[in-house]
Amino acid sequence: MTYSAFDHPILSGLFGDPEIAALFSVDADITAMLAFEAALARVQAARSLIPDEAAAEITHLCASFSPDKAALGRAVASDGVVIPELVRQIRRSLGDNAAHLHVGATSQDVIDTSLMLRLKAACGLVLARLSSIIDAMAALESRDGAAALMGYTRMQAAIPITAADRIRSWRAPLERHRLRMSEIQATLAIQFGGAAGTLEKFGTAGPALRSALAAELGLADQPQWHSQRDGLVEIAGLFSLITGSLGKFGQDIALMAESGGEITLSGGGGSSAMPHKQNPVAAEVLVSLARFNAVQLSGMHQSLVHEQERSGAAWTLEWLILPQMAGALAASLKLALSLTGQITRIGRTAA
Repeated sequence: MTYSAFDHPILSGLFGDPEIAALFSVDADITAMLAFEAALARVQAARSLIPDEAAAEITHLCASFSPDKAALGRAVASDGVVIPELVRQIRRSLGDNAAHLHVGATSQDVIDTSLMLRLKAACGLVLARLSSIIDAMAALESRDGAAALMGYTRMQAAIPITAADRIRSWRAPLERHRLRMSEIQATLAIQFGGAAGTLEKFGTAGPALRSALAAELGLADQPQWHSQRDGLVEIAGLFSLITGSLGKFGQDIALMAESGGEITLSGGGGSSAMPHKQNPVAAEVLVSLARFNAVQLSGMHQSLVHEQERSGAAWTLEWLILPQMAGALAASLKLALSLTGQITRIGRTAA
């Protein structure tokens, strides 16, 4: 039993997504944090801030380092973050070069940059799935677009429309979201500010070092943002927009299936009491996931209240919410693609 439906041993059959789960796993997080430490050492060595041999050893060690995860967990209980213990463990393996690890960085630099690296990969996954759903909806329109439907306003029959009219209302928002996601992916930025965001250990060389570190990791270069969380809230907002639009798609499909004669679905869910039924499970869950992310988004807005130069409370709130929102988004995309494939016909049947 787990606290989350996304990795629940049973409910994950409906809500789980292995690809997104892998990006938010402890192993992916540690790999990204180690990548930050190795990249930091390399760019510092290139500017003669640490010896070349130290950077080489740090890079080699971080490529294969396997920390004691149980010790990391115990340390987080007192430190509140994983980095002090992770750095201690790496330094024990470095010997004489231990002092050259993590120079001028702080825990939030490592943790936030790890998140950006993994979110960049998540954005790529989302973009690919959005494109697949958009293409599938375009194929539906090509096949059934000329078919007649009844248009409904305020849940009441209004005027005749075509299937293409309704399909376009599903597809157009997804096309806009795809563009927004591509733009956001390109802006995901390095976090490197040091103790209070001023890069005080590097003086005037700080911005150039940060820019080099961003390039090394394939992220955008921006001044420290560790107390300015609007970028993450914007990402969360886009997650909610996508699940919301897919929720509209799911709601429409469920209503079309209810009214009868407007849509034919294959592969619906079974009923233990009524074997003749095919329940529109995927459509229903799209509605639930849309509502879930809409609720979670308010919590991300609360994380904007980030006092002074660093907040433990607001930061921790993000850890509780953002992975769940990513899980809901991934599940929505997977279910929506499956649902488009289950639509064997759209259009009113002859009386």
